[in-house]
Amino acid sequence: MGALSRLTGLVVNFLLKEYLYCVKLYAMIHACYFRGASIMVKLTQFDEYMAHLCEGLGYATRHRSLIDYCSGLMLPIARKSVEPLAAHADPRHVPAKHQALHHFVANAPWSDRVLLDRVRSYVEPHLGLHRGTFWIVDDTGHAKCGTHSVGVARQYCGQLGKIDNCQVAVSLSLSTDEASVPMDYQLYLSKEWAKDRQRRRATGVPDSVRFATKPQIALAQIRAAQQRGVTPGIVLADAAYGTNTAFREGVQALGLSYAVSVISSTSVWAPGSAPLPPAPYTGRGRVPTRARRAPGHQPLSVKDVALGLELAVWHTVAWREGTNQTLRSRFARVRVRAAHRHNRRAGADDEQWLLIEWPKGQAEPTRYWLSTLPLSINLKDLVNTAKMRWRIEHDYHELKQEFGLSHYEGRGWTGFHHHAALCVAAYGFLTAQRLQQGSKKNATRLQTPALPEGYQPRGSRANTTPHPRLYPDTALSRRNRACTAFASLPLL
Repeated sequence: MGALSRLTGLVVNFLLKEYLYCVKLYAMIHACYFRGASIMVKLTQFDEYMAHLCEGLGYATRHRSLIDYCSGLMLPIARKSVEPLAAHADPRHVPAKHQALHHFVANAPWSDRVLLDRVRSYVEPHLGLHRGTFWIVDDTGHAKCGTHSVGVARQYCGQLGKIDNCQVAVSLSLSTDEASVPMDYQLYLSKEWAKDRQRRRATGVPDSVRFATKPQIALAQIRAAQQRGVTPGIVLADAAYGTNTAFREGVQALGLSYAVSVISSTSVWAPGSAPLPPAPYTGRGRVPTRARRAPGHQPLSVKDVALGLELAVWHTVAWREGTNQTLRSRFARVRVRAAHRHNRRAGADDEQWLLIEWPKGQAEPTRYWLSTLPLSINLKDLVNTAKMRWRIEHDYHELKQEFGLSHYEGRGWTGFHHHAALCVAAYGFLTAQRLQQGSKKNATRLQTPALPEGYQPRGSRANTTPHPRLYPDTALSRRNRACTAFASLPLL
């Protein structure tokens, strides 16, 4: 009886400690709801940030998983897929924690758009939007093997620098001179994927998702950001989007200015030239309504326009401080009219800026931009705006190298977008901390908890296998090979 009573006491003490820990954790997460109560809990900035994000998750049972997942993404560990995050979140109960985190990221029906909005609302006050706001459009690739993961196809992958099996996602970021944060992120589905009902069903692609080009996805993201009341900004994009006439016209139709890169063959009407008006009506057939081309009234490529400029219009401009030196190059600008599809309209497009970069020592210009920024803008400000797109490259480098954006190992649509939103959530907190501290790098890092002695991830083995002869990746040495010298056989 004495042993039983002591055992009962130990169990009661253990349960009491667990109960007190849960009460304290619950109070820390939900302190924002109890500000008027008598219980006061002093929260760290990370606790306040997590409480702010938890308000957008719905059920309180998801809060613990959100905290564990975001905390793991900020740890300096090599691999940030679900199992390593579970191992560092709860080293003594890895299978249970792995199951909880996997359900949270892959199956739980919380909205990644709502989470991204809460991240943006937290970081936005620290960005300094009064000094100029930009909306940066871009896409990024994630190398992926096989054919069953959602959206995977042979396409160009910027991470690899070539065409290979990968997933590509289109993003829209809110940026200033100080920093930037992604506020929308959507996977691109090729035509083959969009029409494959079996694979769509297996990976949980919503019925509302149909095939759309990357510029169409980006334009829908811009339109959605306007509807949510995000602070308007100048739209920036690379040539994959800027060369698309429908994308530029769509941005203008939304009342936004842009400064987008275009390829050298993009056709424009040079200064002083324009298409001819519609042909006069002859009294037969339909009334002509489209502009015309004729000898002497032909558009030029932006490269031809650049090569025809006088030397006096080129100026050396420095736009920002690089890692080792000030970045500067030679630029020129002229007023042009876009010429693509102009013959489908009655007149020419409005004038806009054509910005050209031609570094000294190069045989020809290297970069071109079209921009609807005001006529009164000076050359330096125009160059600064066009070059601001480096922010999104910095974001992707940080998200992939430091926060495991490409480490998700699931195949489903929901998990892909949930993992990306959680990576942005972790990145958003450290970005806000960096802006508050006035430092250039994310110095805020969590300490990596120690794993239990002898811990091994699921599916892994020790350095040696019990059956080396059956292990396909182990090369047998000569002395281990079963080579028997056969004796001469008698002639039968």
